[in-house]
Amino acid sequence: MRFRERFLFRCTTSFFLVVGLIGGFSRLALGQPIENLKYGQRDKFRQLEEILPTPNGYRNAAGEPGPAYWQQRADYVIDIHLDDAKQHLTGKEDITYHNLSPHTLRYLWLQIDANIFSPDSDANILRSFAPQDRISTGMMKRMQARKAFDGGAKITKVADHAGNDLEHTIVKTMMRVDLPEPLAPGADFKFTVEWNYQINDSAIAGGRTGCEHFEEDDNYIYEVAQWFPRMVAFTDATGWQHKQFLGSGEFTLELGDYLVRITVPDDHIVAATGVLQNAGEVLSEAQQKRWERAKTASRPVFVVTPEEALENQKEKSEGEKTWVFFAENVRDFAWASSRKFIWDAQGHQVEGNPVMAMSFYPNEGEPLWSKYSTHAIIHTLNVYSRYTFAYPYPTAISVNGPVGGMEYPMICFNGPRPEKDGTYSKRTKYGLISVIIHEVGHNYFPMIVNSDERQWTWMDEGINTFLQYLSEQEWEENYPSSRGEPAAIVGYMLSSQQVPIMTNSESVLQLGNNAYAKPATALNVLRETVLGRELFDFAFKEYARRWKFKRPMPADFFRTMEDASGVDLDWFWRGWFYSTEHCDLAIEDVNWAMPSDGDPDKEADRKRAERDAQTPTLSETRNKPLPKRVDQFPELKDFYNSYDELDVTPEQREAFEKAIEKLSDEDKKLIASQENFYTISIKNIGGLVMPVILRLEFEDDSEQIVRLPAEAFARNSESTRTTVLSDKKLRSVELDPYRETADTNRDNNYFPPRLEPSRFEIYQSEGRERSRGENPMKAAKKREEEASKKKEEAEKAEQAPKAKDKPAEEKPAEAAGV
Repeated sequence: MRFRERFLFRCTTSFFLVVGLIGGFSRLALGQPIENLKYGQRDKFRQLEEILPTPNGYRNAAGEPGPAYWQQRADYVIDIHLDDAKQHLTGKEDITYHNLSPHTLRYLWLQIDANIFSPDSDANILRSFAPQDRISTGMMKRMQARKAFDGGAKITKVADHAGNDLEHTIVKTMMRVDLPEPLAPGADFKFTVEWNYQINDSAIAGGRTGCEHFEEDDNYIYEVAQWFPRMVAFTDATGWQHKQFLGSGEFTLELGDYLVRITVPDDHIVAATGVLQNAGEVLSEAQQKRWERAKTASRPVFVVTPEEALENQKEKSEGEKTWVFFAENVRDFAWASSRKFIWDAQGHQVEGNPVMAMSFYPNEGEPLWSKYSTHAIIHTLNVYSRYTFAYPYPTAISVNGPVGGMEYPMICFNGPRPEKDGTYSKRTKYGLISVIIHEVGHNYFPMIVNSDERQWTWMDEGINTFLQYLSEQEWEENYPSSRGEPAAIVGYMLSSQQVPIMTNSESVLQLGNNAYAKPATALNVLRETVLGRELFDFAFKEYARRWKFKRPMPADFFRTMEDASGVDLDWFWRGWFYSTEHCDLAIEDVNWAMPSDGDPDKEADRKRAERDAQTPTLSETRNKPLPKRVDQFPELKDFYNSYDELDVTPEQREAFEKAIEKLSDEDKKLIASQENFYTISIKNIGGLVMPVILRLEFEDDSEQIVRLPAEAFARNSESTRTTVLSDKKLRSVELDPYRETADTNRDNNYFPPRLEPSRFEIYQSEGRERSRGENPMKAAKKREEEASKKKEEAEKAEQAPKAKDKPAEEKPAEAAGV
């Protein structure tokens, strides 16, 4: 081979080797099991170590922070002014950034989330309109207004602590600040940012923040979030987490202390992250007394009454007040302001920590909000703290306004309201309770267990939805939870438009199912079916304890759950989090066998009975009356015409008796037993390996539950089998009887086979109209009013007898001719 040919051969070989290695690594990176081409299956129990990041001094192999773990910190002092007439914010902040990393920094990154409302933002540019036959005027107005609305932040100053301007570059929803000199490990840097922006009207440009206008009284509710330039997180896992804010991927933030002064019209009531520092300056004397009474109350107490809120919203004050709040060790700050707010509060002890649970809402939220909101806050704190750690903050707040459901440290925004007449549907009632549980629960994940929302939505939404499900089930019996039960996710698991849970937030399809419902269901399955409640609860609480006020990554969660439970769960994470496979296990066959004691006479009798019980074939039945030649010529018959192969010979009996004589009494007893051997074969159609749960029903109406761990599929992921011994006769077998594995096809879960019916609706071919109708409470109220009206009319009728029943008036005597 000539030099050039040898050179080309080596280059080509190296190229394909590299391509092969890259392909192999890419499969590993995607979490795909390695396929054994000779066996024709993927190894679904292959360990995840080749996928997960290598343990190091920052994060160890057990899933906990290592001895070299570090995280940055940022403290804020902020002054913000709300212009109620123009719905405009103007702010100034002093930031102290603490470089606790081992790295020297030459620039800092800040998040300018308000820029998502700039007309040229990526979020706006990427927004599309699906062509339809028709569109509402409201939708047209919103689309046009969103295109024209500029809610981006105007940065007017960036300067160091001495007032010197700092070079800075705005990159869409991020801003880089160039440092005058490198920031060494352990050093601090203080600087100032000034900005202003127009608050978005949620009816036109909705989002996680905004204002709501009430035309009847010309007032606003402001729910203000992502409102100030915030430090981007700098971590050991990602460096600067400055992925652009597009809307779905939420936030990745640093912990710190906040002193915030909020200037608003002096008739406004303000709710905010942290503790109010100047109640004596902003509350009336009566309100201060109610506030003090609420601290020890056993039920919510009105600090601002509904009557005060109604009176407050009638006229607009021209003066202003500044509300001062301080929050310690939080990763963010949000607030709400309105002259329409009712305010109720109740003090509560969470494992010895005093917490003020509070709700802020307009009269339009009554009677629903005063009945349920603060109760739901307290219930959430109780349940979540039991499964994780005691709630560490001094307040927990729920606010009703334009944002349907959004969470921040110590405060959350929740949308459901009753109808104008005060009635509400079942969906609205439980929707309110559930969204408050969910959003208050976010204080634990990700506000305290500070995960990277921008990268992994499931780490806060999925885990939080799981705890929400547990809390809902402790609210009342048969609570209508929409997520958590395995049976509720079957439709999604079968769908084709999905990606693995381990997908970046902005690339997720079906966000609600992927990042909320599926991980919540997975954790419920892990708790109930795989680990059991005791092991799961211990491991989960250990994860929360380890990463409280720290920043976990997915591998830390996976490793901690295995480390604290003592159970290998790599197959579970691989199937539920790294794949889109679904669970469809099927009973393929049930084989029944009984041991024989070897007695030739008993064996012959059994086989003869089986033979005699067999139904003749069609041909045998029709051939039976036909004339037979051996009947016409008897001399054709010989020994075999009368021989029965089941007849037992003396030699067979003698051999059996000799064999029995050699056995011990224990062996004789074992051979004489008449246990039934039932071998049940299971086929894995959906691909997702899962534990096998079987319910065996016997002819005496008794039952037996058999549970096989997922390792039943360890050597063959496509099928498995198990043998059950019983002295009873089997009537039927059911797979997954308690609907705990999200099995997508229950028709193949029975032996003998059984079909589960579905229902369809019959309707007239023409003139069919669908209507959701009134909510049941409104309809009941209407019926009560009609009944009361009828009763009132009946009572009036009884009090006013008809004219014909009146006694005749007596005539004067002279008129009567007397």
